[in-house]
Amino acid sequence: MAATNNARRQDNNPNTPTVAPPAKQAVPAAKTVDTQSVLKRLQSELMALMMGGDPGISAFPEEDNIFCWKGTIHGSKETVFEGTEYKLSLSFPSDYPFKAPKVKFETGCFHPNVDTFGNICLDILQDKWSSAYDVRTILLSIQSLLGEPNISSPLNTQAASLWSNQEVQEDGDEIIQAKFLGNFLLGFGV
Repeated sequence: MAATNNARRQDNNPNTPTVAPPAKQAVPAAKTVDTQSVLKRLQSELMALMMGGDPGISAFPEEDNIFCWKGTIHGSKETVFEGTEYKLSLSFPSDYPFKAPKVKFETGCFHPNVDTFGNICLDILQDKWSSAYDVRTILLSIQSLLGEPNISSPLNTQAASLWSNQEVQEDGDEIIQAKFLGNFLLGFGV
């Protein structure tokens, strides 16, 4: 019986077919980002955010770590969150902007798309992330999400239920806001 090894004939029979070694397949290179380019990007985003003057959003790096930021969002006018202020943490990965930062509410937020741990269900922080997004886009998107939650993808079903009921009630924003804030306070034992 003829055996082949790395395209060599073992039996000296010219009729025995040779077998070519398996072709090496190219492995796609992972996107690597050097730390300097990430630092430049984050510094540029900080300057743009500071100069942009968008009402109700702000963020700054922590003292010694530009990869960890603290942000603030104010509830938009004419929503049940008007007059509220929320603190956020933003943690940027070493391969930013090719991977989304981790963003969490540090202050409690009773909202359909925010769980009790502060995790946020927002598509641009997950599967819809693009390297074209920046800190400003993230903060504005979260601010918008406050007033316009995605009820079809709730992290907090109790808040989603209240929000859905609000749309058929004629109570007015003050009562709905009181319900949201009341449930928030009850949920945190205040």
